[in-house]
Formats: sequence, C-alpha cells, structure tokens
Amino acid sequence: MTTNVLVLCTGNSARSILGEVLINELGGEEWQAFSAGSQPVGQVNPGAVAKLRQEGHATDGLSSKSWDQFSGSGAPPIDIVITVCDNAAGESCPLWNGAPVTAHWGIPDPAADGDFDAAYARLRERVSAMLALPLADLGAAERAVELARIHRRAATE
Repeated sequence: MTTNVLVLCTGNSARSILGEVLINELGGEEWQAFSAGSQPVGQVNPGAVAKLRQEGHATDGLSSKSWDQFSGSGAPPIDIVITVCDNAAGESCPLWNGAPVTAHWGIPDPAADGDFDAAYARLRERVSAMLALPLADLGAAERAVELARIHRRAATE
C-alpha cells in the first residue's frame, strides 16, 4: 500500500518542494509525495532547484501549485499532511480526500535567508525518520504523535 503525503508551505516554492522530492526519492514505491501551497508563487525557487541538483535529485516536472488540486472528488487520498512553514500551519486548510494525519515541521525559509543547505539537511533528517516509522503498525493518533516527535527531536538537536 502506498502512503500519500502532502507537504504544504504558503508559496510552494522551496521547503515544500524539497520535502516532496526527498519523500519521493527516499521513500521508494511505498511513498508518494505531493507539494502545494495556499498562495503558490507559480515557480520553484531557483535555489531549491540548485540544491536538489547538487544533491543528485531529479528536478524535472517540479512546479508550484495550489493546494486546491488536492481537495475535491478528483484528488488523490492523502494519508499525511506536513506543513513546513509557520504560516501554512496556521491556515484553515481545505478538506483532503482520506483522513490524513497532520504534522508541523517548521523549517526556516531558505528563500529568505539563502540557506538551502540547512533547509535541505533538516528536511532530509525528518523525512528519513518518518520513512523509518512502522506506519502499518500505528493508528492515526500514534502516527500523529510520532510525526510530532520527529519535529521536536530535530528542533532540540
């Protein structure tokens, strides 16, 4: 069974894009990630693309898109929603197909501070920890606790 993850950030140009790529490439066939934003800027940040290429990730087909694509009858069912910016975490989200568990993994904005290396490293660490979870053995409440623990543990290191 594939676990569908939606990574959200207001502009969907950097952090959420990094998260989408990391989950898709590190997660293999058991994971499918998407990214979106409440107010997408319409293009992927060139710094995010450069960092992904530097790390050997594919960047073809990446786009900044609205979270509206992931709600409604034609949208894929979502199992996990991860917000990576504080603005998106505080917004009222649409109703997603499925009954997703939500988590907030606040990451400083690399588009603002220019530190794509740090954003990538933080996201890679958290994504790797998520991928190591025995999700099939966890109920929704336990998944939420574990996803929150990943953020708290990373924030204290």
